Amino acid sequence: MKLLLIGAGNMGGAMLQGLHVKDITVVERQIFRAQILQERYPSIKIVQEIPSLEGYTVIVAIKPQSFGTLQTTGCANGVISVMAGITLEKLRLGIASKHYIRSMPNMAAMVCKSATSVCGDSAFKDIAMDLLSTIGKCFWLESEKELDIASGLAGSSPAWMALVAEALSDGAVNLGMKRVVTYQYIAALFEGMGEVLKNEHPAILKDKVMSPAGTTAAGYAKLEEGRVRDSFIKAMEASYERAKSLS
Repeated sequence: MKLLLIGAGNMGGAMLQGLHVKDITVVERQIFRAQILQERYPSIKIVQEIPSLEGYTVIVAIKPQSFGTLQTTGCANGVISVMAGITLEKLRLGIASKHYIRSMPNMAAMVCKSATSVCGDSAFKDIAMDLLSTIGKCFWLESEKELDIASGLAGSSPAWMALVAEALSDGAVNLGMKRVVTYQYIAALFEGMGEVLKNEHPAILKDKVMSPAGTTAAGYAKLEEGRVRDSFIKAMEASYERAKSLS
């Protein structure tokens, strides 16, 4: 496979860490950034101009607002977009290819732990899933509507989880614990919970932790009083509506 990566910023750069394709060409117009990439990945080819797309599988990892100015020649074997808000229809109008895939990684791609949403041409599914799995776990979705929903579930929620982490830290600091220690606890907590939730239903897990009249029940009652569950549901709704408007 010949792979062309257009854009090597945060997401494109994260993908380079795990890509197992031997023939990779990267389009990076910032000279300083190109030099850093060449030093880090001496076996890949760095260019400043987009070559003909003929024979390439193309990953487009530029900012969405730059897509309208993208100029290409030739027809790619397949295009995989990691741009938010650029629909499959917009991809078809903006770049020539035999197949089109739209994907949405999240910021955990930086540590190859992304929960990546993927949809598009099923004929190109296996290739796309294989490439995108280099930055974490992929989820194939049947429609762009599902991908817009997943923009909140996996794309925006890291910011919401960060809010939870900060609030838990604030609470512990308020009671007398050192801030640096709270963040170490919370990082370990999130990592462990992720593993447990692979095999445990959230409601069952909650019931296992919450004993009658215990500390967990006391805290849980305050969370319900603050309508935390309702706030997360509304956050998902707001994220979905915004994703639709951007598309």
